[in-house]
Amino acid sequence: MITVIQPHHYRQHRGLLDQMFRLRKRVFFDQLDWEVPVHGDWERDAYDDFGPAYLVWTDGRYKALYGAIRLLPTTGPTLLYDVFRRTFPEQIDLAAPGIWEGTRMCIDEALLTRDHPTIDPGRAFCLMLLALCEVALAHGIHTMVSNYEPHLKRVYQKAGAALDEIGRADGYGKRPVCCGVFEVSERILGAMREKLDIAEPLYPRHDCQLPRRGWGALKERVAEAVAI
Repeated sequence: MITVIQPHHYRQHRGLLDQMFRLRKRVFFDQLDWEVPVHGDWERDAYDDFGPAYLVWTDGRYKALYGAIRLLPTTGPTLLYDVFRRTFPEQIDLAAPGIWEGTRMCIDEALLTRDHPTIDPGRAFCLMLLALCEVALAHGIHTMVSNYEPHLKRVYQKAGAALDEIGRADGYGKRPVCCGVFEVSERILGAMREKLDIAEPLYPRHDCQLPRRGWGALKERVAEAVAI
C-alpha cells in the first residue's frame, strides 16, 4: 500500500515514521557511510523539521514499512539549494510551487524479502518511482527534482522515468553528484506503467484532477541554460 504522510498525520503514523528514521539510519549512515546527522537509532536532519510529506510503502495495516521518500516543495528550504546548488547551472531556477524535491529514498530489503520474496530491490525501487509519479500527478506537481550518484541513473531508466540530467559536481564524496529533473504527466505515467507491466494504480488518489502545468516551459529554460 502506498500512502502519503503529511504533517497533520505525523502523530497518527508515528510508528511508521519511527521505522522510517531507523531505516534511513541503517541505509544512509551504516551502509552508505554518508555524513548525515544521527540521533540514536534515527537519521533525521533539519529538513524533517519543515513539515515534509513522506511517501511510504507499507502493508495494509500500517505496521510494516518497506520504503519511503521525503518530499519538499522547492519554494522552501531544500537540500537541492542549500547543499547541492553546484550540481545544476546557475542560470536555472528550480524554485516553483509545481517543482518538488525528492530525497532520502530507501528500501528495507530484509523486510521486503520477508513479506514480498518475489520483488527484488531493483524492482522495488522502480515501483517506488512509479508511485512517486502517481503521487506527484495527484497533487499538482509537474516536476520532481533529485540529486543522485551517476550509477543510479540506470534505475530511473529501468523504471521508464523521464529523466533530464541538467548537471553534476564533484566534492561531495567518492563519486560525483548529479541533478536530474523528472517530468510528471499522464504520458510519463502511462510509459512507466507499460515499462513495469503495472496496470492498476499504486496510489489510490492517482486520478485526482489537480493543476499540473509548467513542464514545457521548464524544459525550455533547462535546454537554454545547459546550452550556454
